[in-house]
Amino acid sequence: MEKIQHKNVSVNGIKMHVAEIGEGPAVLFLHGFPELWYSWRHQLLYFSNKGYRAIAPDLRGYGDTEVPSEISSYTAFHIVGDLIALLDILDLEKVFLVGHDWGALIAWFFCLFRPDRIKALVNLSCELRPRNPLRKPIDCLRELLGDDYYMCRFQKPGEVEEEFASIDTAKLMIGFLTSRDTRPPCIPKEIGFHQAFAQLPATLPSWLTQEDVNYYVEKLNKTGFTGGLNYYRNIDKNWELTAPFSGCKIQVPTKFVVGDLDLTYHIPGIKEYIHNGGFKKEVPSLEEVVVMEGAAHFINQEKPGEINAHIYDFIQKF
Repeated sequence: MEKIQHKNVSVNGIKMHVAEIGEGPAVLFLHGFPELWYSWRHQLLYFSNKGYRAIAPDLRGYGDTEVPSEISSYTAFHIVGDLIALLDILDLEKVFLVGHDWGALIAWFFCLFRPDRIKALVNLSCELRPRNPLRKPIDCLRELLGDDYYMCRFQKPGEVEEEFASIDTAKLMIGFLTSRDTRPPCIPKEIGFHQAFAQLPATLPSWLTQEDVNYYVEKLNKTGFTGGLNYYRNIDKNWELTAPFSGCKIQVPTKFVVGDLDLTYHIPGIKEYIHNGGFKKEVPSLEEVVVMEGAAHFINQEKPGEINAHIYDFIQKF
């Protein structure tokens, strides 16, 4: 880990922290919520040893990257704009792109907006869902899963932050990272997130150390959760702004990996969409879909060896 280099660069009007190691073709790793560059620690070391330049930024609003105060500063166009600026600063014409959770969602947008900068994509956990031109996404989620669904609960500024502030950050992170509940996360206000994280594993799983938890806690105690939550608060705005792209397909060579215990895989209708042709219709260059047995949501940390192999086996072909 000590060989990983860290620097801060100016991108798109903000300061961004970037971790990188190695030389060769570049692989850009995008983390999700509520994570950091650190989520890719295993992949950075593996791919640098395989002859790649492995790069993992703290995305806008996270870790040692700036946290803009306005909710409107967290649209997909802002985030992808940060990454395009990063590639330009690093003098990288094209990269292999790997995303997880919100990082996967941003990767889909990246490939939609600027496919010319991507050699190939490996996305984890979050599939591309087609844009419904008639209904905003949050309205669709409320109808499907109710007002208590976590993405709906995240919409009101300050409300969830207040709940999170009443919970020990280490407890929160352990709850997020180790959950193996495949039910859609619905947290009624009267129960709250405090109760949702009441039952934690007696011991940490083998893939998560106290040192790992402490790193997340240190950074999240500094920044809070608002930056990451603002990604959710722009879901409808992204829908509005991407109207010109409605009907456009992802044309980048793509591999998708999800765990069979990932809660995203168990949202009603998603398995059918992934396996019965809907996903392939939206991503014509989708070459592989892998469902990993016994793996939950934070798959790149829980199963780093298998994920490293899945990524490497795909990108080494290009």
